[in-house]
Amino acid sequence: MTILVTRPSPAAEELVSRLRALGKVAWSLPLIEFTPGRDLDHLPQLLATLQAGDMVFVLSQHAIHYAQSVINQARTELTWPVNLNYYAIGRSSALALHTASGMQVEYPHERETSDILVQLPALLRVAGKRALILRGNGGRELLAETLSERGAEVTFCECYQRCAKIYDGFSEARRWRERNINTLVVTSGEMLQQLYSLFPERDRREWLLHCRLLVVSERLATLARELGWQAITVADGADNDALLRALQ
Repeated sequence: MTILVTRPSPAAEELVSRLRALGKVAWSLPLIEFTPGRDLDHLPQLLATLQAGDMVFVLSQHAIHYAQSVINQARTELTWPVNLNYYAIGRSSALALHTASGMQVEYPHERETSDILVQLPALLRVAGKRALILRGNGGRELLAETLSERGAEVTFCECYQRCAKIYDGFSEARRWRERNINTLVVTSGEMLQQLYSLFPERDRREWLLHCRLLVVSERLATLARELGWQAITVADGADNDALLRALQ
């Protein structure tokens, strides 16, 4: 097994290092990078509009990284309000939010997806509450749509932007085929589409679609099948610990 990890830095390099420590051959090719989001300056005001019992949702560790930087740099004393209910998409993002805020954070333990998050019992009755969603640019709308349907008032805060990294598909195809890459790690639909589009059609047909693909949700697995992959494994989470378990 020769593994190519496409998730962003520094998580990609961390996973590669752990795989190599286990004697596996692994490389990284981060497909996206992050920059500050357009709504960061409004975060203090958005938090101030929330009232006791309202909700804050964090959809990635990157959202916390950029949100906390704004809180740390605020001219007046600014902290995460103690009277709100905090939710995260998964364990890693929950831990990042808890570390930053000191607050208790609820998250789905089964799988790190919006589909599972909206099934939390506390989110079944949210009518009349406000929900602030800290996220990147774009992404799925399932959480916001479900909360709205249940009567919540939803506001987004774009804390970061995902930007595609630019590679030359011909040279990258040659490089990874020469290194006998046969296993791919992809953690979002956006990156899966980007990976598919990066390489020339011949390389997709002869090599890419024959690789084993490790993804983090059944939704991604379905998308991968539609693109032409057949050997697909779904990890039990999106963090590096879950990916490592799936690769062993």
